[in-house]
Amino acid sequence: MFHHDKRLGISVPFLKREWLDYPIEERQEIMHKWEMIRGKIPDRIQELEVHIIEKQAALNNEEDFDRSCQLNTDISELASVINDLWLWFRIVPDVYANEKMHQ
Repeated sequence: MFHHDKRLGISVPFLKREWLDYPIEERQEIMHKWEMIRGKIPDRIQELEVHIIEKQAALNNEEDFDRSCQLNTDISELASVINDLWLWFRIVPDVYANEKMHQ
C-alpha cells in the first residue's frame, strides 16, 4: 500500500483503487500506517532545511560561476522537495467517508 519515494525520503501511499473501495478495516490500517509516516514529515523537512542553509552558506562564499549555479539548482530542488512534503503532510483521508454519506 506504500511506496518509498527516494526523492522525498519517505514512503507515500500507493493505492491500487479508489479510497472508498477499500473496506473500512483496511482504510483504518492504511490510515494508521500513514499517520506514523506523516508524523515524521516535519523532521524530514528540518533535515532538508539544514542542507539548504549549508548550501546557502557555501553559495555566499562561492566565486566559481558554474559551482554557484549548481548550488542554486540544489537549493531549488531541496525547496521543491520541502514543498511536496508539506503537500503530503496535509493529506488526511477520511476513514469513515463512505459511512457518513449513507447517514
